[in-house]
Amino acid sequence: MKTILLTGAKGMFGQDAVKIFSKRGYKVIPVDIEDFNITDEVSVTNYFKDLECDFVIHAAAFTNVDLAETEREKAFLINEKGAENLAKITAEKNIPIVYISTDYVFDGGKDSAYLPDDKTNPQSVYGESKLAGELAVKKYNSKHFITRTSWLYGKNGKNFVDTMINLSKTQSVLKVVDDQKGCPTWTYDLAEGILNIIENKNPYGIYHVCGSNFITWYGFAKKIFELKNINIEILPVTTKEFPRPAKRPRNSVMENNNLCRTWEESLQKYLENTATF
Repeated sequence: MKTILLTGAKGMFGQDAVKIFSKRGYKVIPVDIEDFNITDEVSVTNYFKDLECDFVIHAAAFTNVDLAETEREKAFLINEKGAENLAKITAEKNIPIVYISTDYVFDGGKDSAYLPDDKTNPQSVYGESKLAGELAVKKYNSKHFITRTSWLYGKNGKNFVDTMINLSKTQSVLKVVDDQKGCPTWTYDLAEGILNIIENKNPYGIYHVCGSNFITWYGFAKKIFELKNINIEILPVTTKEFPRPAKRPRNSVMENNNLCRTWEESLQKYLENTATF
């Protein structure tokens, strides 16, 4: 039985991933802030001193996109320094590392889907800090899988799908941005995609692990309400009409080489709660 150490195990992705990895036959070591501090090199070194594992999947991150604009130092400490510390210790112990990154490393200016080797140009502090984490992982551990995902949702954290459903209970009309497009991704599919990369012995490098096909936030909301049979008026608006502290990519569609199923299929499974894991 192979062993996976998973950081950020109490997060939205982490809680699902622990169950999915275990179901696929892995021994999982779930860790979070109370186990060791990823930003403290001594803390990381001490934790890994007598540890044996086959893979480290690094999901712990500063993920509040808008808050990062005013807490830049904290975002970089967690997303860059944390990744650097883990990359160094895993390289020292000859352990492959999987670093979960984001579509926000791109500027959104491309007209077609982004490929893994496309030029990065983040437009937000969050995107900058996650790209810095990517570069640290690449620099310090040659045995790396950088897995970029996007528009993530899951039952164990705040997400767009549940927010839309909850808003529909108190609002008769919703305004949703229709000039940003991307690939919605269920936490379940991100976990499965990572395992497929590992188990298929894919070469080390960068992968896009996101839902297949793409949609705008407005189109995503329409599909959610359609599948839930919720009758509500939705108005498409522009990004300018819905200002946020952090700039969002206009286009964050990523080519995933069929690593994940379509976002429509996954959304239906999520809403039906038919996936038991």
